[in-house]
Amino acid sequence: MNIAFPRILALTFGISAVVASCAGVPARQPARGEDAVGYGFNPALPKPRPTVIPIVNIADATGWPKRRAPTPARGLKVTAFATRLDHPRWLLVLPNGDVLVAESNAPAKHDEGFSLKKVFIGQAMKRAGAATESANRITLLRDKNGDGVADLRSTFAEGLNSPFGMALSGGQLFVANTDALVAFPYSDGQTRVKAKPQKITDLPAGDLNHHWTKDVIASRDGRKLYVTVGSNSNVAENGMAVEENRAAVLEVDKASGRTRVFASGLRNPNGLSWNPQSGALWVAVNERDELGDDLVPDYMTSVRDGAFYGWPYSYFGQNVDTRVKPSRPDLVARAVKPDYALGAHTASLGLTFSKGTSLGSPFANGAFIGQHGSWNRSIPSGYKVIFVPFKNGKPNGRPRDVLTGFIAKGKAMGRPVGVAIDRKGALLVADDVGNVIWRVSRD
Repeated sequence: MNIAFPRILALTFGISAVVASCAGVPARQPARGEDAVGYGFNPALPKPRPTVIPIVNIADATGWPKRRAPTPARGLKVTAFATRLDHPRWLLVLPNGDVLVAESNAPAKHDEGFSLKKVFIGQAMKRAGAATESANRITLLRDKNGDGVADLRSTFAEGLNSPFGMALSGGQLFVANTDALVAFPYSDGQTRVKAKPQKITDLPAGDLNHHWTKDVIASRDGRKLYVTVGSNSNVAENGMAVEENRAAVLEVDKASGRTRVFASGLRNPNGLSWNPQSGALWVAVNERDELGDDLVPDYMTSVRDGAFYGWPYSYFGQNVDTRVKPSRPDLVARAVKPDYALGAHTASLGLTFSKGTSLGSPFANGAFIGQHGSWNRSIPSGYKVIFVPFKNGKPNGRPRDVLTGFIAKGKAMGRPVGVAIDRKGALLVADDVGNVIWRVSRD
């Protein structure tokens, strides 16, 4: 059965609990508060409760009222670095302090004709603030007078295909479109690319392209590029043939474009970042849905060459997902347990490490994570930016809220996505519902 159609029905008519009960599936258990479970080194993993009709609870996207902003942690302040953007998703701070913003949304579906299913999907996406046509561009923002507000805005590149991740290496700007990794020549201070993009390699896409976002980061020596590719399903319900080179971090040789799977079993990896202490590559990963409010925690983890992280056969190590047929006990046996759980259904996307004490000693050593917010949980989770402290290259303690207040009374005024540290050490946060780049600095 195609799970997507009843999911949208439940969303549109608000009858998921009734239909699930009539279908004879287990009744939903009351969710605990989002901070009660699903975070840390050894998160509580309750018994799976798969349902035919999943819980759907999407916060309606409203945007920010005038004079409203997210709430920063004590000792911090937040200001709007740039406003009136078009679905800003991802950020890259250039060496001269300029900020590149990928304004992007899901690519258009390549199908024709009317169907009731497409109507329901469109309504759901509209409620979540993700139904806008993709701007398909990268915008450059520059703070010329140093006051923390961008006063120059330029269309840096356009005509792209759902761009997301960006990386600067060896005089080239690499952009991860949904279907290909491309490169532009870049010189310090330029405000617009003039050359046509050079394709480095194709990336898994196609008409289905379930998880369309791709991030990219360059190796320290500039020879390799690492690209995230999400799965083409929730738990392989479309078959494993459509998952080739997906649910993985790919390694791309910059000179030749040759690509190999660096790490696999990562359902929907997004934010890539180098750990400044250990030098290891870390990634934020969205885990699977439809197993209940408190399963499965999203996570961040160091990424090891050749490692397998479980998807779709198991989660958070060797916890078997019995929905997946045929099973693969051989792969489950070598599934690596992630380093740190980030809460169930939080949609943790952005990941960047702190740089020094510019935001105060509590945020001097660790990782900032942009949590876009849940859809598959009766009590919303995520919708905030958190900080996880690190010590000796590993997470060390409970997460701390950095930026909250994106959601109130079931309405999402904003949804945080990409995060980056600017040249002065402030935290930048892309908000794709508020269409704002927020700047968090020391109060």
